[in-house]
Amino acid sequence: MFNNISENKKLILITGIFLFAYFVPFSDSSVSRAIGEAFLMLNDYAREHVLLCLIPAFFIAGAISVFINQQAVITYLGPSAKKPLAYSVASISGAILAVCSCTVLPLFRGIYRKGAGLGPAISFLYSGPAINVLAIFLTAKVLGLEIGAARAIMAIVFSVFIGLLMHVIFKKDDQKRIEEMGMFSKPDENMPRTLLQNSLYMISMIGILVFLNWAPSKGSLAWWDFIFSVKYFITAFFSVLLIIMLILWFKKQELGDWIRATRDFAIQITPLLFMGVLVAGFLLGRPGHDGIIPSKYVSELVGGNSIFANFFASISGAFMYFATLTEVPILQGLIGSGMGKGPALALLLAGPSLSLPSMIIIKRELGWIKTITYVSLVVILSTIVGYIYGLVF
Repeated sequence: MFNNISENKKLILITGIFLFAYFVPFSDSSVSRAIGEAFLMLNDYAREHVLLCLIPAFFIAGAISVFINQQAVITYLGPSAKKPLAYSVASISGAILAVCSCTVLPLFRGIYRKGAGLGPAISFLYSGPAINVLAIFLTAKVLGLEIGAARAIMAIVFSVFIGLLMHVIFKKDDQKRIEEMGMFSKPDENMPRTLLQNSLYMISMIGILVFLNWAPSKGSLAWWDFIFSVKYFITAFFSVLLIIMLILWFKKQELGDWIRATRDFAIQITPLLFMGVLVAGFLLGRPGHDGIIPSKYVSELVGGNSIFANFFASISGAFMYFATLTEVPILQGLIGSGMGKGPALALLLAGPSLSLPSMIIIKRELGWIKTITYVSLVVILSTIVGYIYGLVF
């Protein structure tokens, strides 16, 4: 990777590392604590999310890029697809996965590169982390029915509305991209497997991802906890099903192409994710711990229901990294410290769907302009909805 960087960029990188090493006061207790938090957060991320979340997601993304028919993706999720169908498929697909803002990235990248329109792809990108059924139930249980219902309704609305806005803003650019992809796509004849076979193959991998990461409801939902108690049996069932299908339906060459595509996704995404997690940990620390920015300052800035408090909650949530379900206990602590209800909802709408690590990956895929537009839409809409909710409740 380093060999592909121009000599001037190498010099700038080396200079930046030197200036960082020279000027950062490592002996200062707050700085050393923040550095420790950065690596502890990376440690938590590696232990909790890489093996069980990211690796299955990479395999699914690799499968999408190799085995899913490009013309089918363009037909159902492309810019010219019927809007009700495209956005329903995108938002429901994302919601079923119920993953964090980083785990959804390989899947987003897979369908986007396969021909999904920018709007439906963004709808999928937002809905995966935001429309998490257990997180919404847990929000209602811990923080109150009103905020739980508001989160559920507005997350669904946001996933479609933000996708539509991105489609309208970048329509010409996206249409050109799809047309260029269509020119070079392969014909559909002689597909080695039927649609049903490919569907079962994808469902088995999605089942592994979903049930392997099934979390307990902390006593609020008996049926949910029953599934949690047998999740490894369900995961084993999907794993055996996947192995049987790979043996019976796939050729050695196809499996090699799938492994290589999975490897490429991992190489492209993982270093940037780790870098983003380190930066997020340094700035804000892990839940319950301070980074370089003390959490008490955050609590003081999100009290009441001013426009600024809602905006600060939205922008802070957008840059923080929330593992699945951790936003609820974090908000419980912030509300106990004086956080207003409006800013709490604003953070719930912006936080789970975005993070600094995810922004880095999205920028690499979409470029600065589209990434800044997407992040801005999430933050602005979360601010407005949070402010209105604070006025009503």
